[in-house]
Parts: sequence; C-alpha cells; structure tokens
Amino acid sequence: MNPKRILVVGAGHVGLYAALRLSKKLSSREAEVIVVDPQPHMTYQPFLPEAAAGNISPRHSVVPLRRELRRCKVVAGTVTRIEHERKVATVQPIIGPAREIAYDHVIVAPGSVSRTLPIPGLHEQGIGFKTIGEAIYLRNHVLDRLDVAAVTPDPDVRRSALTFTFVGGGYAGIEALAEMEDMARDALRYYPELKPEDMRWVLVEATQRVLPEVDRDMGAYTVQQLLKRNMDIRLDTRLESCVDGVVKLSDGDSFRSDTIVWTAGVKPSPMLDATDFPRDERRRVTCIPTLQVVDGDRVVEGAWSAGDCAAVPDLTKEPGNFCSPSAQHAVRQAARMADNIANVIRGREPVNYKHKHVGSVASLGLHKGVAQVYGIKMTGWPAWFMHRTYHMSRIPSFNRKVRVVVDWSLAFFLKREVVALGQLHDPREEFVEASQPVGAPRV
Repeated sequence: MNPKRILVVGAGHVGLYAALRLSKKLSSREAEVIVVDPQPHMTYQPFLPEAAAGNISPRHSVVPLRRELRRCKVVAGTVTRIEHERKVATVQPIIGPAREIAYDHVIVAPGSVSRTLPIPGLHEQGIGFKTIGEAIYLRNHVLDRLDVAAVTPDPDVRRSALTFTFVGGGYAGIEALAEMEDMARDALRYYPELKPEDMRWVLVEATQRVLPEVDRDMGAYTVQQLLKRNMDIRLDTRLESCVDGVVKLSDGDSFRSDTIVWTAGVKPSPMLDATDFPRDERRRVTCIPTLQVVDGDRVVEGAWSAGDCAAVPDLTKEPGNFCSPSAQHAVRQAARMADNIANVIRGREPVNYKHKHVGSVASLGLHKGVAQVYGIKMTGWPAWFMHRTYHMSRIPSFNRKVRVVVDWSLAFFLKREVVALGQLHDPREEFVEASQPVGAPRV
C-alpha cells in the first residue's frame, strides 16, 4: 500500500513529541511525516526563566528539529491555510512562492500566543515571555537598565529604570519575576552606585491569588516569599494604562516603569482562523478524548489536535471540564495522539486520553521554589530541586539533558554571568554607521 502522509502543523511540545513518536512507531512503508514550523527549533518553555536569568545557556533551552526528527521531513515555513475538506494545507516557505501540501492525516498544533487586552500603551511598551527571543531580550533589557541607573544623575530616570513591572500571576509571571529579580540582585555586586532597595519589582494580578494551579496555601506562601524580598505584590488589581511607560493601575496608583512584562494568559494561535476546523467559544479546536477533531457529534476523519489550541475533555474530572494548557498535558497528549494515528493506519481503534494532573512545580529563583506533586507540598530548596529534576527529565533528547546538567553543575562553582548583550537586538547599527558614504546625512 502507499504510505500515508501525516502533516504536523507546528513543532512545539505537541508537534515535536508527536512527530518523534510517529517516526519511531511507523515504518517508511506505512507513513511519511512532514513537520512545518517557521522556527528551526522547539522551545522548552519551562526553561525560559532560567535561560533569561543566566542559569542555563539560551541555546540549551531549545531543541533543534532537524537533529531530533531525522526520519521526518522538516519544512521551514508557515502554514497559512488548511482546507481539510480537500485535505490540503497551504505552506509559505521562508523564501519562494507558497505551495500546497496534500495529506491523509493532519496534526493541528500551532500552540498559543499571548492573550492581550486593549490596554493603552501595552502594544508599544510591553514585552511577552513565550519565546527564547523574548527571554534573551528581557535579560539584556534588565541588565541595561542597571547600567542606565548607575550612571544617570537624574533621580526620576533612575527610579524609572529600576522599576520592573510584571502583569500576570500564573507560573510564567511568577517564575519570570522571581528569576529576574534574583539575577538583578546578584548583578548589583558589580554596581557600587546601586543598592537592592533602589530596585522596585511589581507584580500586578487581576485575581485575588497567584499560582491558581496549586492550593491557596501554596499561593499564599509564594506571595509571602516575594514580599520578604521587598517585592510589590498587587492582587485584585488591573493594569489600565502604560502609555509612554507610565503605569496606571485600577487601585489608583501610578508610576513610571521602563520594563513592562505581560504574562497574563494565552489564547489559541490566530493561524486557526485560516482553517475550516470547528472551534469552541474560546476559539480552540473541538476534540473528543481520542484527540480527534469533532464537529458536533461527527468525527472529522484524518484531523487531530492537542495542546494549547485544543479543547480536550478531561476524563478525570466532571463532564464539561477540559485539560489545562500545560506542558504536562501536551507531551502526554502528543504520545497518545501518535499512538492513535498509528492505530487508525493499522486498522485499529483509537484510545481515549486520560491523565490526572500530578501537580505543579515552580522556581522562585536560585535555590528557592514551591511544589505540589501527588498531594505532597514542598517549599524552598527541596521544591527548587524537584523543579529542576522534573524539567531536566522532560526536555527532549539526551544531548539537551547533558548540556543543561553541565550548565547547572558549573553554576555551583562559577558566578552567574550578568553581562548584557544588547547589540544582539540591532547588530547592524555599528556597521551601518561606519559604512555611510562620505558627506551622506546621518540616519
């Protein structure tokens, strides 16, 4: 028989794990796996805070697609349209005209993007924390603000430079805030002009608690630990404006901040708007527990989805509940989905996905953390160690596991790197300036 063509849209947690498992379970006579993603790597997002803080090399928090998916065909491009009725996807390569790729099965896993609100100034002043580029930029920006504060004679400029505002008290926001404060505090040993109390770290959370994935007492512990580090925690407070860097909050407070980090939730990738798949009220692809796309009561043959962009029923809870958009579910859904696709190709029945959330772990900086796993609650060093151990075990490939462990081991003996490489964000500036024709106006 002719091999089935399986198209994987997106190479995040779901796409990479599913493609890797399919390439191992199915022979080349049974299936051809094509992975389409504009990036040449998968980002292991739980390591973004550690990469931003300099605990691990940024390159070690990403997994190269071509090295890991050697039995798959990797296409560097963007899926701009999917017509499942024809079983065809339109792909725009990095260079060249768009082309259509026909398929027998499609895995729709473009993931999610930051869920923003129409807040004045947010578009111009804010930065997200979902990609390795954003993590590197934030690290360089924070260290650059320390340099600005150390040399300026203007107290208002210094105060603005040393005010760091994070919006969103979920795992991404708490870990980013805690790790960046920890890094900046370490860096101050090289800035005799600055004192730790000069810095102001602000967390703005619209609800009355942080870390909603864990029990309230663990969230309260986290707030207490952040308060002990002199952080400004604003619960039940919303960001109303940040025009020109002036942060205005719903509690009436207003202050200038050069750094505004938005981590207040995610939404399904807008790429799904260019497909004919059924969606729910939150714009997620509707699925049944086998991870097959479903339109009402009708299974959409050959269409599969999982992860942040999919509404997958959680069979461990009451009807009407869906799996949370977490890496814990994504990697397990990817494995179940790959096995189900293999079952269908071989004429067998797909199996329901069912996984009870085992808990959560979070880092609050070097040697500090909070964890709730299988009902067991831990704080401090044990929780931090569990956080590192768990994520080291989950990142794909032996190569990356070794490199991450080496980074951590070296950190026990060597001080953290706290140098900003701001030129990375505009590398041609110096050359453009130097190569200006004689007499040409400066730009």
